[in-house]
Amino acid sequence: MAGRSYTSLLLLVSLLLLITFSDIAEATKLRTSDCKPRCTYRCSATSQKKPCMFFCLKCCSKCLCVPPGTYGNKQVCPCYNNWKTKEGRPMCP
Repeated sequence: MAGRSYTSLLLLVSLLLLITFSDIAEATKLRTSDCKPRCTYRCSATSQKKPCMFFCLKCCSKCLCVPPGTYGNKQVCPCYNNWKTKEGRPMCP
């Protein structure tokens, strides 16, 4: 019985790791043709769609990465996360 619990736990952890890394793989290694749909989704929740799209597309073409979701998750794309304006503010939405 203890062997079954261990196997189930191992399977669950493996599945969670697979899901986590599939999100990371999905966010990275884009082609420039993938930028527009990814940025459209990334900017879908903001009221400032035009500037969001402009900067997201600029960041995507340089970094070839757009973080998953409409906000946050920038740690998935280091280039996207670390690119700053002259004032030190984040360049990418």
